[in-house]
Amino acid sequence: MSTTLITNARVYTEEAVLEAGSLLMKDGKIYSIFNQQNPFIQADNVIDANQMKVIPGFIDGHIHGAYGADIMDGTSEALETITTKLPQEGTTSFLATTITQSPQMIKKALHNIADFPKKNNTAEIIGIHLEGPFIAKSQAGAQPTEYITTPDIELFNSWEEDAEGLIRTVTFAPELDTTCEFAKHLSNLSVNMSAGHTNANYTQIKEAAENGVTQLTHLCNAMNGIHHRDIGAVGAAFLLDSLYAEVIADKIHLSKEMLQIVYQNTGSDRLLLITDAMRAKGLPNGIYDLGGQQVTVKGNKAILEDGTLAGSTLKMIDAVKNIAELTNAGTEDIIKMASSNPAKRVNIFSKKGSITEGKDADILIVDDQWNIAYTFCRGELAYKG
Repeated sequence: MSTTLITNARVYTEEAVLEAGSLLMKDGKIYSIFNQQNPFIQADNVIDANQMKVIPGFIDGHIHGAYGADIMDGTSEALETITTKLPQEGTTSFLATTITQSPQMIKKALHNIADFPKKNNTAEIIGIHLEGPFIAKSQAGAQPTEYITTPDIELFNSWEEDAEGLIRTVTFAPELDTTCEFAKHLSNLSVNMSAGHTNANYTQIKEAAENGVTQLTHLCNAMNGIHHRDIGAVGAAFLLDSLYAEVIADKIHLSKEMLQIVYQNTGSDRLLLITDAMRAKGLPNGIYDLGGQQVTVKGNKAILEDGTLAGSTLKMIDAVKNIAELTNAGTEDIIKMASSNPAKRVNIFSKKGSITEGKDADILIVDDQWNIAYTFCRGELAYKG
């Protein structure tokens, strides 16, 4: 494995910003970080960053597909396409996200993910986000309603076995878990629980939070909004400090003004930038498939035949640019929302999510306008802008 030295960079470490920093990647890890170039350090490749930023790679905790491929295709070719393409948008690792489908289709997708080999120069699948089928039919969104079911511990256990323990996040409607046994079971397994596609009111979200739910899936979408007599799931995100929230910052799923309201009420400490992208990402306008449903994509907007939003075509770097444009989020805030917070939610912060010696060398070099010059996945060049 080659070694790479980045010099003359603004390095955003976990503790500080090194204005004239250098970083050495070796054996797939961040081997050394220092304040100035050391003439005694040798490397196979040397990159002069020309005072650009060095930041951790993005972690997309909710993505269904891209570039014609979908997680539910259940093929190694689909995963090869997704993992190869994502580094060009700054994503160095992600949760492969399933959709509500037949148990057999979900089983096939989970087996496929578990069997997929890791490659150092592609985005890494760090686990699985099981979105559905334990959701509310009234908030199905683009999830096929015929396969929606109530939370089922036995069914989840069988899928967790199929996935070889890789399920990291589960989106479910907590109001359907009337005894809270499902939540308690996932909590015992240290699975990240996210309330989504839910009709829960504020009281029910609060009760779910008391039983281990710590996240909301694509905030504002497929959930109750704020009403002056019940602040619903969105109000719970604002009021309960224990809740993190995913945000699709494409200016479509949430208006510019709503993105600003969300940011002002939660701050970067509790937000997770996601794409919720489907197979049309990176492809022209046209007709595509999502969970066996026809999706029309036009002008970056993906909709079902009835006009329901069906995932997105958003790229992570564009989510970053949108948030930076609309809010007062600085670079450290972006790192939290796109890297550190996602890593912490699925218990991999010891390996990813920040620039720290010993962690995986998932590294981006970006300019002040958030244009990507280089993406490294585990120390290997995966994209050059």
